[in-house]
Amino acid sequence: MADTLDARLLSCANFVRAGAVFADIGTDHGYLPIFLLRTSRICRAVLSDINKGPLNSARANVRESGLDDKCTFVLTDGARELSSFGATDYAIAGMGGELIARIILDAPHLKTPGTRLILQPMSRPSAVRECLYKEGFLILDERYTIVEDKCYLTLLSEYVGKEMDAPPEICEIGEEYPHPCDKNEYKEYLLRRKASLTLQIEGKTQGGIDTEYEKRLICLIDERLKRIEQ
Repeated sequence: MADTLDARLLSCANFVRAGAVFADIGTDHGYLPIFLLRTSRICRAVLSDINKGPLNSARANVRESGLDDKCTFVLTDGARELSSFGATDYAIAGMGGELIARIILDAPHLKTPGTRLILQPMSRPSAVRECLYKEGFLILDERYTIVEDKCYLTLLSEYVGKEMDAPPEICEIGEEYPHPCDKNEYKEYLLRRKASLTLQIEGKTQGGIDTEYEKRLICLIDERLKRIEQ
């Protein structure tokens, strides 16, 4: 297997700390931990999945890469059975935001200072942000990646033990970080969110439903777009 990843998974890999014990939740084919091991980014990997098929596929790919001695395979739902493996960096990617939030809530050991979560929701990122804030996690960074005309969000988070009451608007479109990974991709993300909200407003207006919340979000997005162009 090549020492490469597509841009979506690479955005997750870039958040993994050097020397980490890495856990990949819902590992599928195991491409992310294999890449991290082959590039010497991590020292060990725990690959987990709820289904035998993907886990067996990952096991075969690891064997082909000659990395069997550095990998542990666990058939489990989410992260609940992974507390004893010493993982320091967890990735939960390729799932809906509500499922990611449920996985976090079901695994109390993730609430350990110094443990980092790398999260890539395919939908409802607001559910992930809301969960993190309420459960005492700090969102350290957000990255935006465009792949084949799709925009992916990757969050880096760490437990700090302080619950935060974030406004719904922040849960919807995220914090505004001083050093976004890529200004153009962040701009594209905001433009797509604005287009989606505009369609929601049109639909709700036709149905006689209040659209004040969506309009506030668009105003916030417009403010950020202006700052990007400054």
